[in-house]
Amino acid sequence: MLLTDKTAVIYGAGGSIGGAVARAFAAEGARVHLVGRTLETLEAVAGDIKDAEVAVVDALDETAVEEHLARVGDIDVSFNLVSRGDVQGLPITDMPVEAFLAPVINGTRANFITARAAARRMAERGSGVVLTLNSGSAHGSPMMGGTGPADAATDSLVRNLAMELGPRGVRAVGLWAAGIPETLTVEKLGKVNPDLNEAAIQGILDHLSSLRMTRRNPTLAEITATAVFLASDHAASITGTFVNVTGGMFPG
Repeated sequence: MLLTDKTAVIYGAGGSIGGAVARAFAAEGARVHLVGRTLETLEAVAGDIKDAEVAVVDALDETAVEEHLARVGDIDVSFNLVSRGDVQGLPITDMPVEAFLAPVINGTRANFITARAAARRMAERGSGVVLTLNSGSAHGSPMMGGTGPADAATDSLVRNLAMELGPRGVRAVGLWAAGIPETLTVEKLGKVNPDLNEAAIQGILDHLSSLRMTRRNPTLAEITATAVFLASDHAASITGTFVNVTGGMFPG
């Protein structure tokens, strides 16, 4: 198995992507720590994973993150999948300041806090992988609000981390993934845009697939398989970049 004997901390593990990644990591032999803000969703994921550890921690709280990792001990993989509060579907000119800035502030803060805490410990041991995920929207995506600027900040953070930490044996890698059909539900998207229904969401997915080189949207299984590979020693030479799992929707 690709992740045997590795300890992985997954932030946002109660979400659809986080839960899927946690299950995939565990299936590949990792000792998984499920971290998030909602105990019920974390426990639902933990029910599928033998010996999973659950911790209610706010990734925006640096003290809480540091204290949790002190309890975890040695860590091999840190993966931030925390939701940022992105608001989409409105022109930037019609968007409130708070709605535009939410993903930029929350996403940058959470990624910085969790990456810094993990990287410090990994650098002391001389090995480890810091993973993150965004949509690749920094390259230009209309009607996405603050998502593009938030993605740009994350892209830059990963690349700078990789340059600083590479000589100390730590990798920093990201995944670009957008338009995963299993995660785009009426319930989820309705929280930020109540006018969306199933037909509208299907229209969004069809439009996204038409933009891709492969003419198909990525599946959750493909995302998790890529994450497993990047977290493994088979990807030991990959750092400072984002793997494009969008089907060629954005330039690599």
